[in-house]
Formats: sequence, structure tokens, C-alpha cells
Amino acid sequence: MFKNLIFDWSGTLVDDLGPVIEATNAVLEKYGIAPYDREGFRRNFRLPYREFYEEILPGIALEELEDHFRPAFDGATSLVTVLPFAREKLEWARSRGLRMFVLTSMDPIAFARQLEEFGMGDFFEATYSGVMDKREMIAEILGNHDLVKDETAFVGDMTHDVETARHGGISSIAVLTGYQHAEVLANVRPDITVPDLGVLVKLFDKRRAERPVATVGALIHDGSGKVLMIRTHKWSDKWGIPGGKIERGEESEAALVREIREETGLEISGVRFVMVQDCIDSPEFYQRAHFLLLNYVAEAASHEVTLNDEAEEYQWVTIAEAQALDLNQATRTLLATVAKQNFLL
Repeated sequence: MFKNLIFDWSGTLVDDLGPVIEATNAVLEKYGIAPYDREGFRRNFRLPYREFYEEILPGIALEELEDHFRPAFDGATSLVTVLPFAREKLEWARSRGLRMFVLTSMDPIAFARQLEEFGMGDFFEATYSGVMDKREMIAEILGNHDLVKDETAFVGDMTHDVETARHGGISSIAVLTGYQHAEVLANVRPDITVPDLGVLVKLFDKRRAERPVATVGALIHDGSGKVLMIRTHKWSDKWGIPGGKIERGEESEAALVREIREETGLEISGVRFVMVQDCIDSPEFYQRAHFLLLNYVAEAASHEVTLNDEAEEYQWVTIAEAQALDLNQATRTLLATVAKQNFLL
């Protein structure tokens, strides 16, 4: 798929988010600013980080802030670790002869220390650290190393990485393991989005044209006017219905029963087909995809929901209350059809 990969470092190959949040909060404390929790930081932090600090601490010189940040980072209690699948991805790429580089805004001294500590230096043809605005460096990297744009991708975890790839005319690959929330990344429409680098290896190995994926999902009701809504990061933290992909050789209703059981722990009955929807590269979904959504209604005898790790929260609400939620568009369309045609009667 690509012959050249340019990697971001923090949040893409290495997990140093914990120490960075600790150090950032130490800086904010110096100036009487309330600290961030992990969720708030991932929704608000951005690069170039001078812009992030200028917004919350206007007029304070970046050099002064860095004098507070660096010792706090070095003294943080949170550990810095190699992210899952990162080393495997690098080994996979090297075994296939891909050329690899690093472009990071990380402090050069700290970066060099981590590169040596984790024994990852031999993977890269060249590294560029301490780059405040990566957009200003990307063309130079491409030119210095004679990288063909159509054969090159930037792999990163932040909107700035996607913007850098776009600025350089190369492909962008966003991973959801780092500094920015999936919803924030979705706003800049990366060419490829993956939960982690392990999925990226599988994607590269497939090397096949994308085809529509058939999925099943159900608006689950309790027989008394309440329906189940779940919220998931895959759909930009919007509310929707449980469901998933149909496996090869599996009938659609059997797939529905299985997916509902896996995602919610519920057993369903009274399954009725409602509609099929085309969902092609929805900006709400965390990556580009073409789905055929087979939508059903079904009844559950219990409100006892046990979510798996694909969903964040759930609630039982009336149809009217559901329609007032921040829904993904496919669920909004399904609810309107169900209400109009009285499917729950």
C-alpha cells in the first residue's frame, strides 16, 4: 500500500500521555488554572502547542512555560511505555523493506533518551524532533529523501498530523491511541483511521479493494415504550443502536442475536425487519467505510445491560427522548421510520 511511512512519536509509537498531563497540570497550577482530567485534555490539547498555551495562558512566554514543564515531566509518576503493537508494526514494516522516519514536536533531548531506552533507533532512516509546526518540515523531509508522495503516508494521533500530511500532499493515517479523542480526529477526515497499529498491519496485509460491509442493528424496546440507546466513540460519541457485522455463512437474524448478546448481554425476541440504509464514508464514523445497515426492531425482557468495550454508556428512554439525543444520522432515520410506521405497537 505504501513504501514510505513517517511516524509521529508521542501517542503513536510511545505512550507518554500520563506524564504529559501531569506536567501540563503542573504548569497550569503555577498560574492558578484548573487541571485537566484525561478526557478533558484529549478533547482540548492540540498542536502546535504554542497555540494551546497561548489560548489558556495568553502573554506568557513559551520559554517560561517550558521551564516549568520539563522538570515536571521528568519527575512525573506516570510511566512512559511503548504502545501495544508499535514494535510489531515497525518490525513488520522493516521486514517488507518500507522506509521509515519520525517527525515529532517532542523535545529533542527527551526524544533521544526514549529512542535509546526503547531500542527503536535502528528502525528509522532519519528522525526529526523538536519540530514545533510539522507542516513547515514535511516538504523538506520528502525532498531530502526523494520520497514519492503517492507512496508515502504520515502516521499520527493528532489533527496536526493529519493536517501535516495534507500540507505535504501525502496520505494521512490516524491512530486512536494517543493525545486526541476520536471525535476530534474525525473532524479533519483522515484518509485512514485505525484503533491501533495492530489493525494497521492487518489492513496493509489485506491489500484488497474495499467492498461494502453488511451489518445488522436493532432498536431494542422493552414492550412498555422504552428503547435502548448506546453511545460509542466509533460514531463520534453520538448515540445509536447496538449491532455489528454479519459473519460469512451467518444468516442476518442470527448475526443480530449474536451481536446484541455480545454488545449488551441482552437476549432478544420478536425480531422484525424495518429497513436497509446505505452508509458510505459517514463523517460520523471513526474511519472511512461503506456499510449496508440492516435495521430491525426487537424486544428485550430485561433492562439489565452489560456493555462490552465498544460502547461507553447506555440509557433506556422513550422514542421522543431518544430523538432529542445527539444521534448518529442512521439512527435518527431509523427512529423516524419506526415512529411513523408504529413498529413498536
